[in-house]
Amino acid sequence: MATTKVIERKPLTFAEKTFLPQIATGLKTTFGNMLKKPITLQYPEERPVIPENYRGVPTLVKDPNGREKCVSCQLCEFVCPPKAIRITPGEIDAESEPDRAHVEKAPQEFEINMLRCIYCGFCEEVCPEEAIYLQDVFSLSGYSREEMINKKAKLYELGGTLPDKHYKWDKKKAAELGGNPEH
Repeated sequence: MATTKVIERKPLTFAEKTFLPQIATGLKTTFGNMLKKPITLQYPEERPVIPENYRGVPTLVKDPNGREKCVSCQLCEFVCPPKAIRITPGEIDAESEPDRAHVEKAPQEFEINMLRCIYCGFCEEVCPEEAIYLQDVFSLSGYSREEMINKKAKLYELGGTLPDKHYKWDKKKAAELGGNPEH
């Protein structure tokens, strides 16, 4: 059978009874922090410095001629871990867009559910056309779930036009015509 051990507590001193040492210690900490330079950013007036390889909102971009770069290969949809991307492939009308006749498909619908997106960057890495980019936008909000699903028009609005290092379609068109691709 275990016996209970009683520990005698020593009586408090006069200073401890008045709590003055504890108050002085707290005031010392407070005044010490008041004299330090603040590290809090006053968001949204002050913005943090965004690192070079920051992975923000995924967007669609167009080539320098304003054409869609996405050919609806659906690789980004297949590689997306939370299944946040949905693409409905569509055909390109060769008569209305003769400069894109060699491209088989374009997305009829393209949407990214930002409530599901985990900003992993797999979609950007796997895209063979360099049509999807993660921008440096980090502040994204909406009043409803529907507002957080970015449709094709919104994705192009966020992404805009980026310079194309390859000029792939222009080279193909020039090669078909037998001309110089650098025109």
